[in-house]
Amino acid sequence: MNTGKCIRLGRIINRQSKKTVMVPVDHGVTLGPVTGLSDIRQSMIAAGEGGANAMIMHKGIAKECYAGHQKNTGLIIHLSASTTLSTDPDYKILVASPLEALKLGADAVSIHVNVGSDKEFAMLDDLGRISRESEELGLPLLAMMYARGKNIHNQYDADLIAHACRVGAELGADLIKTNYSGDPDSFKKVVKGCPVPVLVAGGLRTGSDLELLEKIRGAMEAGAGGVAIGRNVFMHENPVLMVRRISAVVHNGLSPAEAMKL
Repeated sequence: MNTGKCIRLGRIINRQSKKTVMVPVDHGVTLGPVTGLSDIRQSMIAAGEGGANAMIMHKGIAKECYAGHQKNTGLIIHLSASTTLSTDPDYKILVASPLEALKLGADAVSIHVNVGSDKEFAMLDDLGRISRESEELGLPLLAMMYARGKNIHNQYDADLIAHACRVGAELGADLIKTNYSGDPDSFKKVVKGCPVPVLVAGGLRTGSDLELLEKIRGAMEAGAGGVAIGRNVFMHENPVLMVRRISAVVHNGLSPAEAMKL
């Protein structure tokens, strides 16, 4: 791995635990200014105060809001986009480049690929090109790899998740973000089949904080390299506290019950 990538990965991964807690705040493109994102600056401040290792956002938000509001939280620029208003929201197009991200001071870039989508071929083509450009610039690449499409009946199936993750690693991603399969035993198959760190996505808003922490704990037991939790953080009534609880499980090995006492 080139020197630039090593340095930048050190900014988004905890040096002691070798794990990462990321907070995506890129949902404004997909969903609009929903609860928790209407005041994006406050959401970013909360993630930083809670101890997030990195935040994922689009270039416009980074340009207008990141500088001056964050000091120790890594910056990841998301390059893909689609909206829920589209006739095909599973098709993610590129809206930024690694060079743009580098000029904004990014520590990494991310791209979204839905394996099994009708437009899978186009997203894989984008992944290959972004991987090449990122490597040339020394930027780590986080690939958000999901098994989604008309023929995918269960996007939480461990075999499908493992396949999607392997595709991302094969095409040059340094980190993979994906769905949790639901239990540690099945998720071990995902981690084992992927030669780069696998991060677990938070998904839809969960019923309780404890439920989310138990999911995270299971993923960590299976060997996950960390988490990327968006809605379950920025939609929380106390985002700072939620990030602290998540970090305690990921970095410090606390049980969900112990983390809930924070």
